[in-house]
This record gives sequence, C-alpha cells and structure tokens, in this order.
Amino acid sequence: MFQTLRNAWSVPEIRKKFLYTLLMIIIFRLGSAVTVPFLIQSKVQAWVSQAATGGNFLEYLDVISGGNLSKASVFSLSITPYINASIIIQLLTYALPPLERLQEEGEEGRKVINKIMYYVALGLALFMSVGYYFIMRRQINAVEYTGNDFAGWFSAIVIIVCMTAGASFVVWMGNRISEKGIGNGVSMILFAGILARFPTDVGHLITLIFSEEGGKVSAKYFWTSLGVLVLFVVMIGFIVFMNESERRIPIQYAKRVVGRKQFGGQNTHIPIKVCMSGVMPIIFAMAFMSLPSTIAMFVHPAATLEQAEGFWGRFYFRFIQFFSTRSISYAILYLILIVAFNYFYVAMQYNPIEIANGLRQNNGAIPGIRPGKPTSDYIQKVLSKITLVGAVFLGIIAILPIFISRMDENLSSLSMGGTSILIVVSVALETARTLESQLMMRHHKGFLG
Repeated sequence: MFQTLRNAWSVPEIRKKFLYTLLMIIIFRLGSAVTVPFLIQSKVQAWVSQAATGGNFLEYLDVISGGNLSKASVFSLSITPYINASIIIQLLTYALPPLERLQEEGEEGRKVINKIMYYVALGLALFMSVGYYFIMRRQINAVEYTGNDFAGWFSAIVIIVCMTAGASFVVWMGNRISEKGIGNGVSMILFAGILARFPTDVGHLITLIFSEEGGKVSAKYFWTSLGVLVLFVVMIGFIVFMNESERRIPIQYAKRVVGRKQFGGQNTHIPIKVCMSGVMPIIFAMAFMSLPSTIAMFVHPAATLEQAEGFWGRFYFRFIQFFSTRSISYAILYLILIVAFNYFYVAMQYNPIEIANGLRQNNGAIPGIRPGKPTSDYIQKVLSKITLVGAVFLGIIAILPIFISRMDENLSSLSMGGTSILIVVSVALETARTLESQLMMRHHKGFLG
C-alpha cells in the first residue's frame, strides 16, 4: 500500500488529485472548529460525553462526525443525513417500480436517482437540525437568548439553518472530492472525521496511565492500554483479511466454432465477497437498537425499580434496562439483528436467479451443476454460507466495544471501536485499489515493475 502511494505521488495528475483531496479535508477540519451561534458548547459537550457511551447510536453519530456533534460545530450533522438518504433510496429502489426503472436506465437514470437522494438528504438534514435544536433547548438547556419570542425564534432559525447548511456543504465537498480528488468523496470525509478522534483516544489512554496520585504510572491502565493497542492491531489485520476474502465459484464456458475460429471454452470464476455488505448491517441494527434509548431521552425512566410507579412504570424501567447498551441482552439482540440485516442486504444486492440465467444465456455453467434452477440453488447455498460468515464477523466487530466498556467503564469513551476501525480500513483499502487502477491505466513503470 505504501509503495502504491509513493508511485502515485510521482504521477503529476494523481498528485494534483491528492492535494485537492487534502485541501477539502483541511477545510472540513477548519469548519469543525466553528461553533454554531447561540449554542453553549460546554453544555453540549458535557451532555454528549455523558449520554454517548457504550457504543450507542449517539456515540456513533459523534464518532462519524469526527467529534463535531460534541463540539456543537456547524458540521455537527456531517454526512449523516446523506448516509441515511442513500440507505433509504437504496431500499426504495427495490420496492418502488419507478425507481427500479430509473436504476435500469444506466448512467442517466443514476443521475436522476442521485438528485433525488440529495433532496432527501436535505430534508433529513433539516429534520435532524430541528430535532437537535429541541433536544439542546429542552433537555440540556444549551440554547442562549430564549427569554422573549423574537430572540427565541431568531436563535432557533440560526441554529437550524447553520446545521442544515453545514451538512449540505459537507456533501458538496464530498462530491468535489469524487470528481476532482482521490476515491469516494463521502467516504474520504467519513475517513477523516473518524481519524480525527484518534489523538483524543490516545490522550485519554495516557491520562488513565498517569492517573495515580502524584502523576505516577498506573500499572493497571498501563497494561490495559497496551492490551487495547494490541487488540486494535489484531482487529485491523482481521478486518483486512475478511475484506479481501472471497469465495470463487468456478465457471466453464462452452466452446463454439464459427468458421475456422473457436470462441469460448475458457475457465473463469464468480467472486463472492465474504463481507460484501460492508458496514450497512451494523448501521441498520444500530438505528433499530437506538430507539429505546432515544425514547428514554424524552421520557426519563425511574432511577430504580422501587421508585417506578405502577405496572407500566416498572415495565418501562425493565424495558429500558433490557436495551441498555452495557447489558448482555442488548449485545445478543444486537448480534441477531446484524445477522438478519446482513442476510437482508445481501439478498437485495445479489440475485442467484439472474446470475444463473445470465450464465445459461452465455453458454456458461458451473462444473457438475446443471443449468437453470440447480445452478441458482447452488449459488444460493454458497451465498447463504458466505453471508453467515460475514454476518458473524460484523457482529464480533460491532459488539466488541460493549464488552470493553463492561470490563472497565473508563474505556467506554474510546471512539475507535470495532465499527470505526471497520470503516477506516474499508475506505483505506478501497482508496488503495482506486490508486492501483489509475496507475495501471497509465502503465506506471515503478508499479508494474
């Protein structure tokens, strides 16, 4: 990978793309330091640090925004509305015939779908901005100038417009990176936001190491920090291995003789990635599991079971405790949902019947398997096994922060959890593949040699 970066930097055209991408990332980080007017940053930061723990959805939003949510910056929403909009449109493409027809129209149809996606992202950004405003005003009292009607309305409009405009600007920067920079722009913004939290995590571990009285080294947290470092290295290697793993189904094409020339007869394969769904099942499961904690933010349960009033009060207390991000029940249900959503996402992306029909039309077949339904059944059988392996892998990565926080509450604030590392490694590998393809197109001597 480092050899690829060095070879790419020596190509002037790719070097310009590198610099342009770096410029956009710098602008993103500078915007992260601009606080939204009329918001009390200290109160927002204290609320996020208290509520965003144990790998819940609020912590995920803060990590994915590069810590902008806790800073109350204009980029607090980051690319979250765009990610949600892309998920919604992707699901609706398979459910609504008009969107499905647009998908089949090729490049022009995808342009229309992308335009619809941008409008949906703008609507979600506006909706989330309004929701954050009411939470910050009513739950944590972090909004200034709410004494009279004019000041209240003015501050509300400014906060909502700033957050919505910030999310739109981040998406615009992502599109510019995709057009003039390196790799997928939205992924690069996400990559930069997550990596920006890494120094904070290192500083937190250093603080724990020297947490003994008089600034002495704590043996407990020294070995704990060393163990966390080793664990992260092992996780990175494991994620790289699983991202690159694939199951290859052999394909044999029949020979055809036209005149004196022979066509076909070659052997090839269908690659099926072990982790083809990426981080999407984790996002789906996390959004579902975050609903109880989101409700608890507005309707607070009793502090203890004894303080709960009546049957419904005790039921609500047990319900919130069942979905606590540090409970074993939460981890088990979270894992089950990740497996279920992984099968659901793969089923939308991969159609064995279409693959079998395409093979039969091109005179291709799997050795030892008859064309038609037996071929689609065989592909479905292989796909089910591979999907289970990928789902278990995603589940292990996702629930790892839960067990770390159960081991020691002081480690619950580490943002570089399994999901974050999965995103960072996936984007890095995809960017490296993009660079390699561009170098191969230019026949770079150092790369091909």
